[in-house]
Amino acid sequence: MRTLVLGIITLAYPVLIYLGLGHFEPKWLALLLVAMALTRALLTKEKIWLIAAAGAALLAMVSFTSNQLLPLKLYPVLVNGVLCAAFALSLAYPPSAIERLARLSEPDLPESGVRYTRRVTQVWCGFFIFNGCAALITAFWSDAAWALYNGLIAYILIGALFLGEWIIRRRVRAAYG
Repeated sequence: MRTLVLGIITLAYPVLIYLGLGHFEPKWLALLLVAMALTRALLTKEKIWLIAAAGAALLAMVSFTSNQLLPLKLYPVLVNGVLCAAFALSLAYPPSAIERLARLSEPDLPESGVRYTRRVTQVWCGFFIFNGCAALITAFWSDAAWALYNGLIAYILIGALFLGEWIIRRRVRAAYG
């Protein structure tokens, strides 16, 4: 249940921050990020997510002590950076992140599948770099642009990438029989 609540709050984070601006000072909105960081730290055993939780707690602490919104708006940049690092590390130390996911449903993944999943992992790394840069730009642009991009457009782009990869994967699998 905590994982589900954390997922929903994480997805809704930009919108919650944007809507909260009209009612609360940034230092009080920082408590949402602290709660997310603590919950993530309690739910995970993976070092990379503990680092992300520590980064989120640091952003929240800076926001709370300075009463500035910018550190809270940098959270999506942090998330994209952590995801990019995790995927990139999986390329350096195989199996790749996408190969691990693929092996959940296909344990005997052929070599062509390993190459394909490695390429898809590289594509996701590129996406995380792009998305993190867009999140950073919007953090300095306007609150509305930041909320729109990080609370809607980024998710549409993620969905488009999932859909595009699914279509390509079907074609690749058909080509390999």
